[in-house]
Amino acid sequence: MKLIVGLGNPGIFYANTRHNVGAAAVSALAKASRVSLRRERMFPARTARTFFETEAVTLAVPLTYMNLSGAAVAPLVRHLRVSLPDLIVVYDDLDLDVGTLRLRPSGSAGGHNGMKSIIAALGSGEFARLRIGIGRPASRKADVSRYVLSPFGRRDKKIMDETIHNACDCLQAWAVEGITRCMNIYNR
Repeated sequence: MKLIVGLGNPGIFYANTRHNVGAAAVSALAKASRVSLRRERMFPARTARTFFETEAVTLAVPLTYMNLSGAAVAPLVRHLRVSLPDLIVVYDDLDLDVGTLRLRPSGSAGGHNGMKSIIAALGSGEFARLRIGIGRPASRKADVSRYVLSPFGRRDKKIMDETIHNACDCLQAWAVEGITRCMNIYNR
């Protein structure tokens, strides 16, 4: 069993913001797989089960706010008995240009509060992550929290639509082929 988690904030207010690209990618993957993410009774998350080739996969989008993502992810990992190498978390990254994908087998939170929460709740950073670049605000004086909670402009939205599609392909390949092969293909 593989577990793919897309981070974001719950609610319509945050739905199309930069900070929610992880949740958007997993939601798009569910739609492409013709499954519906449904509210879990046992966990603060929406989940769906599917198969990529013969690999069983659970897709999940936490219903916690970003900074509390670990409260949703850790119970899911334990309940599904997913080993950490079979977990991948998808989230936004300010330090990557808009539309850039970066796949890593493990690592630190890199300043991302959602990842800090998950690493603390799991007691380890030894799980895969797919970072989706959202770029930094043009002005160094800009409020970063306001920036990540804002929607993409028209040009960046078009780039992100293609990036979300590529992220879905990457996540399917990760589940079936493993991380090493995917890193060679998607970390361009």
